[in-house]
Amino acid sequence: MDILNLLGTTLGLGLAAGLRLYATVLALGLALRYEWLTLPPDLAPLAVLAHPAVLIVAGLMYVMEFVADKIPWLDSAWDAVHTVIRPLGAAALALTAFGQLDAVPRVALALLCGGVALSSHTTKAATRLAVNQSPEPVSNAGLSLLGDLAVPAFVWFAVAHPLLTFFVSVVLLVLFFWLLTRLLKMLRSGWQSLRRRWSAA
Repeated sequence: MDILNLLGTTLGLGLAAGLRLYATVLALGLALRYEWLTLPPDLAPLAVLAHPAVLIVAGLMYVMEFVADKIPWLDSAWDAVHTVIRPLGAAALALTAFGQLDAVPRVALALLCGGVALSSHTTKAATRLAVNQSPEPVSNAGLSLLGDLAVPAFVWFAVAHPLLTFFVSVVLLVLFFWLLTRLLKMLRSGWQSLRRRWSAA
């Protein structure tokens, strides 16, 4: 596997895990167990995700995440807890995926995967926090369902078409960075407005 394919798989898994860690593991594990996806030789260690014990734990955690992510403010609390868990899980996923590589590139790719996961997680968390300011629940649930659908598709692309995933991921990372800066400005403005109201009360 050449460098661009390695980076494509790394970026793809990192982006997916940053959005939904448990869905990423579950989708990949089920795809391997039922032979919907064939691993290239370089990613053979990922076959461990098809083990029943891994699938059961990932499935239970995904059900919890699925429910929590549909409830305004509970989703933000869940995201806050997973600010550490998702990047670490993504790094562990990369360490497993690239288990046949030498130690130096393996650790470098794991760090990259964790960093990318942190970027997608932060953007997702900030987006949901901004959406939670709205009293209607439809946009919140809609964004959550969009994430549920996007993650399995992106996992499949990351493994089956790593070169395409590389270019898509680069575009998404640039978009995430732009969106995150806008969201942070919006949240900061909202927080300052709320503080002014409290001071005036």
